[in-house]
Amino acid sequence: MTRHSFSIASRKGFLRIVAIVALALLPGTIPPAIFGQSVDKVSAMKIGIIGSGNIGSTVGTLWVRAGHQVLFSSRHPEELKKLADSLGALARAGTVKEALTFADVIFIGVPYGAYPQIGKDYAREFAGKIVLDAGNAVLKRDGEITNEAREKGIGFTSAKYLAGARIVRAFNTLNYRRLASNSNRPGGRMAIPIAGDDKDALAVAQTLVRAAGFDPVIIGGLEQAKYFAQGGPLYGQEITAQEMQQRLSTLR
Repeated sequence: MTRHSFSIASRKGFLRIVAIVALALLPGTIPPAIFGQSVDKVSAMKIGIIGSGNIGSTVGTLWVRAGHQVLFSSRHPEELKKLADSLGALARAGTVKEALTFADVIFIGVPYGAYPQIGKDYAREFAGKIVLDAGNAVLKRDGEITNEAREKGIGFTSAKYLAGARIVRAFNTLNYRRLASNSNRPGGRMAIPIAGDDKDALAVAQTLVRAAGFDPVIIGGLEQAKYFAQGGPLYGQEITAQEMQQRLSTLR
């Protein structure tokens, strides 16, 4: 091609490519189609649910409806097949190890007393994994670990038993029925408090809280998870993000 054979059509095509690349470099902007990927494909995550009972199945369903891929797991994955089939191609059922291997992000919703054993059995798989921790320590159900969680803080206790994981406390303040009924509610969206020490993990958690139909409110690091632990002042609150931030400001 000679210097003068660069046609108007070619120039338009070249400028279009430049415009797309420039758009991609703008903060917070993703072009609608680049390198053959759509926005949905770029932003979709693979999520593993460990403990697919009431809370795990509810939040996992909200994420499937938002376009994320979700693997529901338990000790009896065959019992989850009906749930996965009902949600379509983005959902599947499997073992805990399959969930950990498959997922970019893990949601854990098992009884808190099971954390030490799960952390021991899957130590290698948890290492470096972002984990949204929805567990609450209940003395009658979970035993002695409840006292440890109260004394040391539940955020630090989760980090101890799920060693190496990038823990974010989230989705622990309301039961599954309240979460289901408040997701994408009309008017001001309900706030979900979150806490974690890893900035990137917090950013991912914020994205997934929004995808589930809520507004995230970062309370602070894992130590600050005490504010929305069971019995804490932000526990059980069905309020907006603005209202939660106002309440938080009075606690510090």
